[in-house]
Amino acid sequence: MNSNQLNFAYKVRHALNENLDNLPPSAAEKLASARKIALSRKKKESRLRVFVPQRFFAGQTGHFFSEPLSWLTRMGLAVPLVVLVIGLSSIFRYEQQRHINDTADIDAEVLADELPLSAYLDHGFNAYLAKRGE
Repeated sequence: MNSNQLNFAYKVRHALNENLDNLPPSAAEKLASARKIALSRKKKESRLRVFVPQRFFAGQTGHFFSEPLSWLTRMGLAVPLVVLVIGLSSIFRYEQQRHINDTADIDAEVLADELPLSAYLDHGFNAYLAKRGE
């Protein structure tokens, strides 16, 4: 039952209890028979027990190997994190090495070409070098 249904049931019960003495006998008999029918339809209590694994949240105590296969779930969380860190560090190192290689290529081209000294003083040439170095 949700809270609205439960509140309605309490209100009906309270109203019936207040006016119990004023009810006609036919209404009292109908209510009694409705109660018997409702009690007959009530589900019987089951002795069947079901195992439900309990999850631990922050602040609760528990041991690392207290649950079956708990180490597998911990590895299931740790392995993707380790792979992510290794992947990001590999990407960083690759980009760093690519930047070093690009800078070395530009330096080799500049040193291999015969350029006049005025080319090194030109602001456009410096912008070209800066753009190629990124």
